[in-house]
Amino acid sequence: MKIVNRIFSFYYQGFKNMTWGKSVWVIILVKLFIFFFILKIFFFPNILKTNFSSDEERSSHVLENLTNSK
Repeated sequence: MKIVNRIFSFYYQGFKNMTWGKSVWVIILVKLFIFFFILKIFFFPNILKTNFSSDEERSSHVLENLTNSK
């Protein structure tokens, strides 16, 4: 437990003493939010969920597309 406390203290003190680094972290978190939530909703819809009604149909479709080579 002592090493966990030392690691936590190391990172806590480092983030507490940042000046311009805090704004960089805010930019990074906003970009991650945009990448993983906004873009996924609008540009990567769940095609399998909309085209097939059951898990068996989805799995057979994926298996068929993976095993059949053109």
